[in-house]
Formats: sequence, C-alpha cells, structure tokens
Amino acid sequence: MLRHLRTTVRHRSTIILWHHHNHYHRSAKYNPPKTANPPSPPKPPKAPQKPQTFTFHDVTWEDPYSWMSSLQDKVAMRHMDMYMEQEEKYTEAVMSDTERLQTKLQSEMASRLNFDLSTPPLRWGPWLYYRRVEEGKQYPVLCRRLASLNEEFISHKSPSSGFDFTSGKRIEQKLLDYNQEAERFGGYAYEELSEISPDHKFLAYTMYDKDNDYFKLSVRNLNSGALCSKPHANRVSNLAWVKDGQALLYVVTDENKRPYRIYCSMIGSTDEDVLLLEEQDENVYVNIRHTKDFHFVTVNTFSPIFSKVFLINAADPFSGMNLVWESEGIVHCVLEHHQGYLYLFTDAPKDGQIVDSHYLLRSPVDSSSNPRIWENVFIGDQNLVIEDVDFCNSHLVLITREGRKYGICSVALPLPGWKQAVHLRELQPHFLPLPKHVCNISPGPNYDYYSKTMRFTISSPVMPDAVVDYDLSNGKWNIVQQQNMLHERTRILYGTALSSAIAEKTTNVKFSSMNDVKSEDRNLWNDLSEFYACEHHDVSSYDGAMVPLTIVYSRKNRKDNQSPGLLHGHGAYGEILDKRWLSELKSLLDRGWIVAYADVRGGGGGGKKWHHDGRRTKKQNSIKDYISCAKYLVEKEIVQENKLAGWGYSVGGLLVASAINCCPDLFRAAVLKVPFLDATNTLLYPILPLTAADYEEFGYPGDIDEFHAIRKFSPYDNIQKDALYPAVLVSSSFNTRFGVWEAAKWVARVREQTIYDPKHPILLNLTIDIVEENRYLQCKESALETAFLLKTVDS
Repeated sequence: MLRHLRTTVRHRSTIILWHHHNHYHRSAKYNPPKTANPPSPPKPPKAPQKPQTFTFHDVTWEDPYSWMSSLQDKVAMRHMDMYMEQEEKYTEAVMSDTERLQTKLQSEMASRLNFDLSTPPLRWGPWLYYRRVEEGKQYPVLCRRLASLNEEFISHKSPSSGFDFTSGKRIEQKLLDYNQEAERFGGYAYEELSEISPDHKFLAYTMYDKDNDYFKLSVRNLNSGALCSKPHANRVSNLAWVKDGQALLYVVTDENKRPYRIYCSMIGSTDEDVLLLEEQDENVYVNIRHTKDFHFVTVNTFSPIFSKVFLINAADPFSGMNLVWESEGIVHCVLEHHQGYLYLFTDAPKDGQIVDSHYLLRSPVDSSSNPRIWENVFIGDQNLVIEDVDFCNSHLVLITREGRKYGICSVALPLPGWKQAVHLRELQPHFLPLPKHVCNISPGPNYDYYSKTMRFTISSPVMPDAVVDYDLSNGKWNIVQQQNMLHERTRILYGTALSSAIAEKTTNVKFSSMNDVKSEDRNLWNDLSEFYACEHHDVSSYDGAMVPLTIVYSRKNRKDNQSPGLLHGHGAYGEILDKRWLSELKSLLDRGWIVAYADVRGGGGGGKKWHHDGRRTKKQNSIKDYISCAKYLVEKEIVQENKLAGWGYSVGGLLVASAINCCPDLFRAAVLKVPFLDATNTLLYPILPLTAADYEEFGYPGDIDEFHAIRKFSPYDNIQKDALYPAVLVSSSFNTRFGVWEAAKWVARVREQTIYDPKHPILLNLTIDIVEENRYLQCKESALETAFLLKTVDS
C-alpha cells in the first residue's frame, strides 16, 4: 500500500511539471490517479461437513457438524484444532481495524480495577483472616493475624510485611500461598472449597486439577504450614469439619461428577478413611454442610422424585444419620441449629400445595415424634417475601423483598416459645439501612457464630459492590470495602473514625418498611446515581405477564431517541439476573449507551411460579419475555431502532440466540459468552455430565412432550434459513461445562444457512484460561466485546 502511494505521488509530480513547462497545451486532460480499492473483507472459514442422522421419538434430523464433539476421535479433533485456528485468524482479521480502540478500552477498564487486592479482614474468634496479592504475583496469599495484636487494622500494608516494630512481634501468619499451589497444579490455581477447622488448627481445601478435570482435596497444618499426610482425595465436592476439628467429612463424586459418597477422615491418624454413606442410585445426589455452631452436619440427598435431610452429630460422626425432613421432588432445604431448635428454610410444598416462596420452620432437636413435627415461624405475608436467612448466636437475620425492593432485618434470638406462627412485625424486627436501587444482597461467610456483627455484600446497578458490616445489637453499619469510582481507587474503612461517624447517623431504625439511607448519607456509599440513572419499567409480555425491565444510562451522555442499547438476559434455574454495577460497562455508558436488564420468566426474583413458568415445556415464555422487552426498548424510543444488541452468559446465551432465531431483524448485534446452544444433543447425548437440576430446568428428552419443547427452543435446531442475522460474537472456552463444540457448531450452521453480509460477521472467540481468575485477561475479553459492539452497532 505504501509502495503504491509513493508511485502515485511521483506520477502526479511528473504531470504537474510537464504542464508547467508546456503551458501551451492547456487543453490536455488531467486524469487523476485511481484511488486504491478498499481491501475486500475477510472470508469466514467453512467448517467441514460430515452429515450424521439421528432419530428419537419418531423425529429424524441431520447434524453435519456432530463430528466436532467426537472427543475420542483423534482425526476429528485434529480437524477441530485446524478449524479453531481458522476461526481465531478470522476473528482477528475482522476486528483488526479496532486494535487501537481495544487498546484504549482495555486501558480504561484496567484503570478501574481495584488497586488494593486484599479482601477486607474477617474476624473469627481471636483471628482476622484475609487474602492479599503480593506485588508481581498472579495469585493471592491467605493470611491471618491475631486481632488482639492489631486492633487498628487498616489494610494488609499496615504494618508492612506483617511485623510490628513497636511490639517486636510478627503479627501476620501466611497460611496458604496460591502461587505455590499453582506450581503443584501445572501453573494454574483455582480453588473451589476452603474450610478452616473450628479450632483454627487446620485448613481443608480443594484445588482444580485441570489435567484430570477434578478437584483434589488437601489438608494443611496452619501452625507448621505442612501438608497433612491424609486425607488426599480426588473428585471432592463438599467438606465439613467434625469433632472440633479432629476429623473431616468429605463428599466424592463418581465418574459422571455425581456426588455420591461421604467419607470421614481422622486428622493425624493412619487409619483408612471411613465410608459413611454411598448412594448407588445414579439419580441421587449428596451434599453436606456443618451448622454454624458446628454441633451438627446436615446431609442432603435429592433426586427428581424426593429431597431428604439427615443429621450427623458432629461430636460423634460414626453414630449414624437421623432423618429429620423429607419432601417430594427437588426442593431447596437449608437446616440450621440454634440452642436446641432446628430451623429449616425451604420452598417445599405445604400441605400438598406448591408455594411461591421460601418459608422458615422449626422443631426441637430432641423431638420424639415420628414423623417429626415442624411448626411455621412466621405467618406468610404476600407483600414481604423472605429471600434468605442467616444465624448467629444472638440474632436471626432475614433478607427480604417487597416487590422489587430488598431489605435486611434482624430479629433477636431466642424466639419466643409460641406454638403458633406470628407476623414478622410482632417480633419487632430491626431493618438495617440500605442505599437506593439495591438489586441483590449476599450474606458474607459470617463464620463467627458468637459475633453480633454480620457481613453482607450490597449490590446495585448504579453503585460498586459494598461489603458492609452490620452490628445487630444496635443497627450501626460500617462499609469495610468498596471501590470509589469517582477517584478510581478502593477504600477500606475497617475500624476507622469515619465508620463510627456513619454509624452514629443510622441508629434507631424502626420497623415501618424497608428503609433507605438518608439522602445526605448516600455519598458515603459511593453511590453513582447522581451520574448514572436507574429506571424500573414493567413490560407486558405476549400473554399479559408483566416482565421487570431495569434500565441504566449516563445522565450526561445519553442521546435522546438515538441511543444504542445492550439488553442482558438469563432466565434459568431461578437465579437472579446479575444487575450489579460492572466497571467495564462504564465504557459503554459513557459513550451514550443504554444498558438494560430483562428479568424474564425462568429466572429469580419473582417467586417459584415465576421460575417454573420459564422452564421445561414453558421455556418459550422466557424467550418471548426477552423479545417483548427488546421491542419495548425500541418502540418507546429508549433505544434507537436498529441499534439494539443482546448479551447472554451461559444459559443466557440460549435465551438471546433463541430470540435472534425468532426475530433476527430486531437486533443489530449480540454477544454470547460460553453459551448453551445445542440443547437437543446436549440433553440427549451429554458429553459432559449433567445434573438432575439441568433436566428439571430444560426438560427430560425421554418425555415426548418435553422432547418436542426442547427441539422448539434449541438455538442450533431453529436457525432461520435465508435470513439476515445480526453480527454475533460468540466467546467460548475449553474450560466450560458447555463445550466449545456447541459454540463452533452454532457458528458454522448460522454461516451455512443465513444470508452472508460482511457487515454482520459471525465471530468465534476462544479463550484457554478461566477468565474469571485473571482480572487483566477479563479486561482484554471485555475490551474485545465492547469494541465489537461499538464497531457493529454504533459505527
């Protein structure tokens, strides 16, 4: 190109000189040089086709790309490697004109990362536990300090290196260096579980062994730092300490990743670990957890037809398991113990009737009735839903929801010994202060059963996550960690004078409704609602169901009636859609984009019926709800027509891809991250193990009605032929439960069956690492996605 440019300039100079010396020939025509044609857009790769026929329930279909999932076929996998390389080069070629933009975006996003990577210290007994990242290291270090030596703990940097020169004592103890764990596990450190023993002497934890694709159990002596000789188990899914830390219970999975055996290992003993339970039925799953006071271990066993809860006495784990609760079907059950009472938080049917939300039951531990009698703690309140519960020795804490409004309240324990349920207000609950627009409240670890301080993470679409400690005895609150986006830094307020000043302002909160923080205190939360607006809309779906739609935009940069928009969706497993403030979205908001969230049926936040109305044979409701929200954004001119993009993660990818199949012209672009796209084949012929919950969510193919429903919503099986599809960026990883072949098959079939337009590219982006574990890789991925959206929608 440069060579051509130089030739053209030299040629033009010659002509001009010739005219200068031959001015008599003015009638001669000047023919300007032809401009270079723009380079032709790169051609997408074509995947090899090897048609294979499948028949089920008298339905026959062909799948020309089924070879992509033949993991045992070495020839097929060599072809797959070559094809993936072609896809990688094609994505790079298409996105090459955005390289400078990607660099700028990545720099923007990296600048917003928390500089202080330590977690706020968590007090448990005499210790403060925390994780911190040392300079130049990829993974954190788990540490602890005696609180008595360090009452004024501010951060991991004070005092430096964990040495207090005033007292002459080393006050920091390194418990586990995950950088060293990475050396043990091939340069990769991903921890699934970690449990410190109640006597603070041992740490049991599981690390992912990616060569074998399972989690490996280790136990470390916290005083010496040495690994214990046993237990050393593979495929571990659950842990629970018993006998005051002298023994460990753990659950292992079978080859299909089904948790099915419980073992007990005596720490320091050379005896073989004892098998306490084995569930041989391949439809039954097992998990365990200790109660917060460490008096019992609960054993949950569940299958598509039943759910049961057993108790193991933690002081004598070999004394057997006692059945304390059972119900039909898969239901959610969490059991706690408090001063002689068992408390059960569940959504099981009541008196044979399905309930729409969770409720709390209790029963004396020493009850002799068979079956055990459980009494309701609260009289149901349609307006006030209990979303979650947490216990300490002195208080019961409830996370509540009233419509879209979340709250936290505490109730003093023990509860009165009434035999009948009472209204929550009769127990004089203390509602704790919250900022505006809370979209989720997550309980912290709260290990210290005897502490009156409990930790929660408060999330909002217009506020970075705030880690907050509440003193349940007086309602005082203290933000222990929250990023300050206005100053692009993180503040940690643990034990500082400012936190006590905040607390003084927020005492004596009475029960009326869920209380917001006073307006003058909002800035203490680093609330960004002054700069970014959050609106709530109700959208009528095709059948009249009202779908909650949340809209976030920059007050300064929004373009009236011409804003591009990004619509997030998930809609499965009854999980609440993630509407937290994400700093990477700031790059879109500040460029005038609308970011919207559709809480479609199948997801959480609307009760059990809302979940059930969007699963199995009713999955189409989720898809139609999402489409209704997309049309609403355009029709109400919130988003400019032809400038709407979709975004879906995991099963949210199924939602967005299905919506594109139904209305390809509604969307200009879409981002599908590690998406679930090949529902028919994945549910019929699972290559990676599926759980009972997966089939409960999407349907059992053996049932003919559910099979046809799966065929109808499966994105891979419903691509519109000869339609113009929006530009789509599909990101997938080799470390995902929805294999990379799902993304590759969908991309290949869309290209094969739809109209080709280089302005609407279908791209496949592959990552090898688990992005969530590397913040800078996360920035790189987000920068690519954002550049793709800006290129395809806003250019």
